[in-house]
Amino acid sequence: MSEVPAVRNAPTSKTDLFFSFNWLALQGFGGVLAVVQRELVEKKKWLTLEEFVEDWSIAQILPGPNVINLALMIGGKHFGWRGALSALAGLLLVPTILVLVIASAIAGVGDTQAMQGALRGMGAVSAGLIMATGIKMLPAMETNPMGYLTCAVLAIVTFLAVAVMRLPLSWVLLTLGPIASIWAWRCISRDESA
Repeated sequence: MSEVPAVRNAPTSKTDLFFSFNWLALQGFGGVLAVVQRELVEKKKWLTLEEFVEDWSIAQILPGPNVINLALMIGGKHFGWRGALSALAGLLLVPTILVLVIASAIAGVGDTQAMQGALRGMGAVSAGLIMATGIKMLPAMETNPMGYLTCAVLAIVTFLAVAVMRLPLSWVLLTLGPIASIWAWRCISRDESA
């Protein structure tokens, strides 16, 4: 029995890219992973969950902010360099203006205890959204050639290294990244030869 392919959409124009990424940026605060996954996979259906996990993984290891890398990748895939610039402009233009306006408006109250408390609360909400999105992306692991156990071990080791041992993220990536890549390559090679 063959699988039914998922319904697939694509951005209709560079303007669609601009406004879609603008909307993503305006919804996010302190990280937009949850918003990006919901909008691009569930609502717009520009990517399948598996494609999103793969593209997000690549976006994370490239230099620069993850969501900017993802916007450039999606824009470039559909409309070349002009699409990449449209997605990037949508992601940065209006939010940058808003941040500058808000920064100048709260310049005098930014150090108050109430404002610091509000920012800590927003940080906790952002962390919760990232965790919830990670849980929602777990079904994509079914197609991962390394399997759940290996991925879980890598995730736990990464968490312990960064959160508990406070090792620099760059060192963790440079150590665990090649190990995971070589192991994934071996698993893919084994599956192809079987």
